[in-house]
Parts: sequence; structure tokens; C-alpha cells
Amino acid sequence: MSMNWNDFNDAEQQTSFDLIPKGTLTKVRMTIKPGGFDDAARGWTDGYATESFDTGSIYLAAEFVVLEGEFAKRKLWSNIGLHSPKGDAWANMGRTFIRAALNSAYGVLPSDQSSEAQNARRIGSFSALDGIEFVARIDVEKDSKGEYRNTIKQVIEPDHKDYARLMGVPPKAGTAPVAAAPQAKPATPSRPASVGKPAWAQ
Repeated sequence: MSMNWNDFNDAEQQTSFDLIPKGTLTKVRMTIKPGGFDDAARGWTDGYATESFDTGSIYLAAEFVVLEGEFAKRKLWSNIGLHSPKGDAWANMGRTFIRAALNSAYGVLPSDQSSEAQNARRIGSFSALDGIEFVARIDVEKDSKGEYRNTIKQVIEPDHKDYARLMGVPPKAGTAPVAAAPQAKPATPSRPASVGKPAWAQ
């Protein structure tokens, strides 16, 4: 279709950016924006981590796209903690989030300690998290400007009653089948010009 550069009558109208209601459960795809920070001592050599110049915290800058339902294609952003100079709490929150995301993405029950389940919770690189799909709970928080925004802090795992329906898989009793563990892919790091304080920083 040819479009006149000076006639915008046939342009699409703006999408509503009303907040997604807090507590909404939905399937999302997570992508990681490479921040170019590496720390060989910690095994971070793929350029996916980001360093905050303000706080010294290290995190994964994650973008989530809603895949289905009323809010399909909506995007949300959140930071997954890896390290904070203030202590281990933020990094532990990040580890908990990643563990739950892997459980949700690969159909692993939180209580499953089989070798297959443990392998699914191991990654060779942060790139293995780039593009995984799982079920999440939408939250609402204030940003640095005091305005409300949607974010994701909690993952819905296979032991939740709505997981199978939202993930589009048959409900399973007992131990859920474990999918193949994620494979690392080449990173394409690009260090941002400036990085603000991570949203989860304490």
C-alpha cells in the first residue's frame, strides 16, 4: 500500500497504555538487553550483564512481551539482580526469579529434584534466558519519577492451578515432564551510554 508522506489520516491510532491490572497472570517472552559488563571471576563473560554507574549494582535488563490475551504485544521492563554492593539480598532475589522462570519455561515443578529437573535449572550463559517463555504475574510499582508502571517480579510455576491453561499445555499430576535445558547462543553486547538505578535495588 502506498502512503502519502504528508497525509496521516490512514495512520494507526495510538495504542492505549493504561496499566495492566495488578495480579494479571499471562504468558510472556523475556529478552535480555546486553549491557556489555563482564566479570570472568563470576563466570559472566557473554556481555549480557549491565552495571549501574550510580549504585555499582549488576543486573540483567529484561524486557517482557505479553504473548496472548487482552494485553497481547504489551511490553514491560524489569531488572533482574545479579550483585549489589549493599549485600546479597538483591542477588538472591534475582536467583529466585531466574530459577522460577526456568521452572515455568520448561515445565519443572519447584519441588522436583530429579537430575533432569536440576539440569533444566542450569544454564551455560545468560544468553540461555534470552527469549524464554513462561507465565508471570503482572505487578504495579512506582518508577523513579513517581509514576506508576507495570513490572514483573513473580513467575507462575507448574504447581499453580492456572499454569497449564496459561502455558497451553495439558495439566499434569505429580512431576511435570522436563523439557530440554536451554542452550547458550552468541551474545551481541552493546554497552549503554548511561544506566539508571535498577528498579529492584534496595
